[in-house]
Parts: sequence; structure tokens; C-alpha cells
Amino acid sequence: MGSMRERYGEILSERALELIERLHGEFNGRRLELLERRRARVEEIAAGGSLGFLPETAAVREDPSWRVAEPAPGLVDRRVEITGPTDRKMTINALNSGAKVWLADHEDANTPLWENVIGGQLNLLDAITRKIDFSSDAGKRYELKDDLATIVVRPRGWHLPEKHLLVDGEQTSGSLVDFALYLVACGQLQLDRGQGPYFYLPKMESHLEARLWNDVFLAAQEFLGMPRGTIRATVLIETFPAAFEMEEILSELREHSAGLNAGRWDFMFSVIKTYRTRGKDFQLPDRNSVTMTVPFMRAYTELLVRTCHKRGAHAIGGMAAFIPSKDPAVNEQAFAKVEADKKREAGDGFDGSWVAHPGMVETCRAVFDEVLGSRPNQLDKLREDVHVTADQLLDVASTPGEVTEAGLRNNVSVAIQYLAAWLEGTGAVGIFNLMEDAATAEISRSQIWQWRHNGVVLDTGLAVTTDLVTRIAEEEIAKLGDDPERYAEARSTFLEVANADDYIDFLTIPAYDQMP
Repeated sequence: MGSMRERYGEILSERALELIERLHGEFNGRRLELLERRRARVEEIAAGGSLGFLPETAAVREDPSWRVAEPAPGLVDRRVEITGPTDRKMTINALNSGAKVWLADHEDANTPLWENVIGGQLNLLDAITRKIDFSSDAGKRYELKDDLATIVVRPRGWHLPEKHLLVDGEQTSGSLVDFALYLVACGQLQLDRGQGPYFYLPKMESHLEARLWNDVFLAAQEFLGMPRGTIRATVLIETFPAAFEMEEILSELREHSAGLNAGRWDFMFSVIKTYRTRGKDFQLPDRNSVTMTVPFMRAYTELLVRTCHKRGAHAIGGMAAFIPSKDPAVNEQAFAKVEADKKREAGDGFDGSWVAHPGMVETCRAVFDEVLGSRPNQLDKLREDVHVTADQLLDVASTPGEVTEAGLRNNVSVAIQYLAAWLEGTGAVGIFNLMEDAATAEISRSQIWQWRHNGVVLDTGLAVTTDLVTRIAEEEIAKLGDDPERYAEARSTFLEVANADDYIDFLTIPAYDQMP
């Protein structure tokens, strides 16, 4: 087990460790089988197969009678949600932000250092018991207000291990560890406050993975003596395969379901990862030009709202990653884009949306206030006009835009800057006025790999080659003005995955395994 520090025993209690051991013994085999199933599907697609709506689950989609559970306390009105890591300062700022929900992130916005894994759980416990405060180096003091956001914890995805906790010599699942530690330490406390243990579930690729989560919930509730349905979960539809199984995912989690969320960067990354061998039909242009209104993204978000409201589930919109700037001109342009994006979502029927910074909460809230008024949501907006086909979801080729040198440079710079911060222990990083997390690094390096693999020629006439990517990496690091040594490991890690002959899973690189 990882090292024990002051107060770690409050999280790593005998009861929590017993639950982790039980969940590992009962479910880790299935988890590994499902991960192998993911790999097999990619191989099938490489051999000429494709994604589509599953014929074997047609009865689930065609049955009009079933619905998910009624919204749980604290999750009825979700018009604005804020996301962020569980460090002490962010915990206070997010809960005080005025958002209805805080996605307390143990996944993309968190580096899985042992001190982050356990320290974040302690911060959540202290917040729930109102024992949390923070003082900055400048002497500014942070304390909780009276009106706080509802906490929804995002554990790590099924693919991520937790190397600091072993059961019978095997690494445990990061998903099960994050889930069990929070449930044992804070689940009953949340129930006593009139809410409950709520979760955001990331990176799922099939309804069978949702079924696994549901079985985990049932086992954990029984172990702790909690009634069935106490746990609620919102699923992030942020992988390409999951977009074809949204109704099935809701059905599997039925009594525990709290809705679905529409991602962006991870969804785009998944398109590349899933169809990486299929050439330019699934090639994306500069990432900042792929908006939620391009045909395949539009089909996906429209279908998500229709699916959710058909089954009585909340539909939560995507991220506004902008960080307010000291430059008024930058702010004016960015706030206008965020407002337009949120107006599209509210008009489409989403019940709420995400922001990454407290300074954007009011902009998002104002848009949804205008549409919702005093109503807590728009679950009654059924969107029966929406009829999305598999071909529309797969129509990546119609995405407008080009691949530019500026876009390549942006991807290189952002990926290296983020990786440097990640290796130093920070999982959410402000870069070029945007809050970036692990999804950014994934889409950035995946696009570069795809462009190089497909022999793309940029707007400047240069072909994307290994030599060009390496040269641009050196030039972009030089522009940062910091000590180049700070970026040495990030540079080598980035070039290893971006310039590889075959697509490399980030988890296989030494930098991940060597994380303390």
C-alpha cells in the first residue's frame, strides 16, 4: 500500500479497504474482460467493421415503458455545473461558485499521485463536515459560504489502475478505489445532509460497462446497508462507441441513473482512437475548429437530449473551458462565444451545462435562467423531432475546416505544457486562457499522430512528418521562456507518443508508471 500520512487513516479505514478488497475480488475479472473487449472492437474496425446501433438491444430502445429513477435531492436543478480537481482551494471555490453542481474530479483534472488520490478524499470529507479552509501564500483566506453546490465525484475510468493498493498482488482499479473510498467516508454523511453519494462515470464504451457499474453499486450498497438506488450516477458520453448505446446505458443504470453528459475533447479523441487505421474519412481538422455544430457532433448532442428526456433523465451540456483574462478584448470575444454556445444548448433542450472557472458561472446561469425561468429543468422537452441515424453519427468526413501550421503548433505547445504540469502533480492547467486537463493532452497528441500517419499537408505546404513535429516542439518550448529542462521529460514523452509508428496508449509509457 502507498505510504500512510497524517489523517490518511480517516480515508483508508478498515471498512473502506474491506470494500475495495470485496469489489476487486468480485468485479476485477469482468473489468479486465471488458477492457479486452474494447481492444477487440478496435481490431474489428481496423479490419473493416464499423460502429452502429446494436441489433441485440433493439428491444431496449423500442420499449416505451421504462424510465430512470426520479431525480435525487440536489440533482433536480442542474442548470450550471462547475468542474475541477479536489485540491483544497478549488474545493472551496467550486462549492462557493454559485453553480448548482460541482464535478469533483479524480480523473482528467487530477494527477494520480498517491497524495492527490487520498488528499482529495480528505478535502471532500472536510468540505462535507464544514471543516475545510485554506490560506494562500499571499495571506488570502478561503472559507465555505452557506449555499453550496452539490458534490458529484468523478472517479477514474475503468482503464486506469491504482498501483498503490494491491489485492493478492494485483493492482486494483482506480475506478473502484476512488468510488469505494468516497462512498465509505462520505456516503452516509451526504445522506444525513439530505443528499446522497453521487458520481460522474467517465470513459465508458458500452452498456456492458454500465452494467458492471450497476452491479458494483448494488454490491456496495448491500455491504454498507444502504437502500438500493441510494447511489446516483451521471454518465459522460465521451467515447465514440458509447454514442451508439446511450439508451442501453441508461437502462442498465436505471434505478441509479441521474442522466448523461455530452463531452467534446474526449469524444473527438475517441473518434481518432477508434478509427485510427481508417485514413482520412475519420480525420479531424484543427481541434479548435471542431465545434459542437459540425454534423457528427450535432447528431450526437441532439440524440443525447432526445434519449435522456425520452427516459426521464437529465441531459447535461458540454464544457466552457475559458478562463477570464485581464485583457478586456479577449474577454469580450470569449464571453460572447460561451454565451452563444450555452444558448444553443439551452435551446436544444439541455437541462444544464459545464464551466471550468467560477468566473463563467454567471454567464452560463443567465442563459439557462432565461430558458428555464423558475422551472428546475426541461425534462418535458422531449425532442420527438430528432431522428438520428448511425450514418449521421459516423459522418466525420463532412466536418469543415483545415489542418494548419498554427493548429499543429497549438497542439504541440499545449500538449507539452500540460504534460510538464501533469508530471509535476497538477492535473488542471490554465494554458492560452483555457482550462486544460488530460483530455486536452489526448486530443492534441492524437491529432498530431493522425495527421502524421495520414501524411497531411498543412496550409503552409509543409507535410506533417516526424522531423517537423520534433522541430516545432523545440521551437514552441523556446517560446515559453522557461528553463527548457522543466520540459525535458514532457518533451520526450510527447514525442514518443506523437511520433510513434503505431498508436500508443498513454498508460504504457514509463512516465505514467513511474508516477509516485
